[in-house]
Amino acid sequence: MSVRAEPAPARSKLLGGIAVAVLERALAHLEGGTLEVTLPDGTTRRFGSGQPVELEIHDAAFFRRLALRGKLGPGESYTAGEWDTDDLVGFFELLLSNADAAAERHTRVRRLQELRPRLNRRNGLTRARRNIAYHYDLGNDLFALMLDETMTYSCAIFATPETSLADAQRAKYERLCERLELGPDDHVLEIGCGWGGFAKFASETYGCRVTGLTISAEQAALARERTAGLPVEIHEQDYRTVDGEFSKVVSVEMLEAIGADQFGTYFTTIDRVLAPGGRAAIQTILVPDQRWERYRRTPDWIERYVFPGCLIPSLAALTRAAAADSALGIYGVEEIGEHYAETLRRWRANFQERIADVRALGYDRRFERTWDFYLAFCEAAFRTRALRDVQLVLERPGTRA
Repeated sequence: MSVRAEPAPARSKLLGGIAVAVLERALAHLEGGTLEVTLPDGTTRRFGSGQPVELEIHDAAFFRRLALRGKLGPGESYTAGEWDTDDLVGFFELLLSNADAAAERHTRVRRLQELRPRLNRRNGLTRARRNIAYHYDLGNDLFALMLDETMTYSCAIFATPETSLADAQRAKYERLCERLELGPDDHVLEIGCGWGGFAKFASETYGCRVTGLTISAEQAALARERTAGLPVEIHEQDYRTVDGEFSKVVSVEMLEAIGADQFGTYFTTIDRVLAPGGRAAIQTILVPDQRWERYRRTPDWIERYVFPGCLIPSLAALTRAAAADSALGIYGVEEIGEHYAETLRRWRANFQERIADVRALGYDRRFERTWDFYLAFCEAAFRTRALRDVQLVLERPGTRA
């Protein structure tokens, strides 16, 4: 059942008419599928050819948001209930597959979007804690509904389509441990330990010590509970303040949360605490290098409404930061992004199947639509390679291979 939009601020009808014209011009050369658009007046327009995706626009405020809010408009309009589609992932796949060609055809629109810059939010210690709390302290009960028994909130690795989500997450942990060449004599620092999934797996499987860091109070509490009795210490602490020496360092999809101005600090910290001859393994989402500069300059809906302060890096940006601010070099890159689409599909299915439980926790319809948009967009982005996910191995030059 469709959710009716909340009344939008009054705008000129002329603006709405211009927005409709811009939409038609933008979709005129759609390739790889068909978009069937039902307008608020009930008329239907068809763009492209092939497998159709239906888009129903309930309220003309949809067009005004596109005109006035740029890249933020579609998500804000969706959470307000102004449009729906029969296949949200398919809709995003179609748009993402045509995005680069559309940007080349409509350079004026692209330049107008770039005039609305991304907010420059420096992730100091206080802001970083506040940003993490905004997302991760939503409640362990909420994440337990969406994730699997390992409580892992990062890309899994599926051996087969039938592999369970929990087994796929353990396979990802195993891959990281192999890259680190873990053994019982190792003391591992985990930067961004989440709910303790990696620490639990590594200590149980390899007998190593793990010190995990998180600045989420909710995560720290559950991680300590889940790793009780193991050689694991969980600290509610910012990675920039860590002391000591560790034979191995691991960090799983935490790097995206720190912002570009902290990339150098991140590698400096790893270099500072990593023992001579040590090794680090980092799993991170990436923006393709060709889109990095445009992405980092323009506002992003996910950063605004889901992950405050986040900025997904590119591989080139990380390579430059590591070289400029540390003695570390990247000696291994494995692409696992194809597995992220399936991971996100499983999370979204869990979220939808347990939506009654989500509502019982007190979350409203706007929250549901926000997370549906977020999960569906990310799934489509990994399917179309608009986003990547990699495991990196870092060592210092001169370290024996």
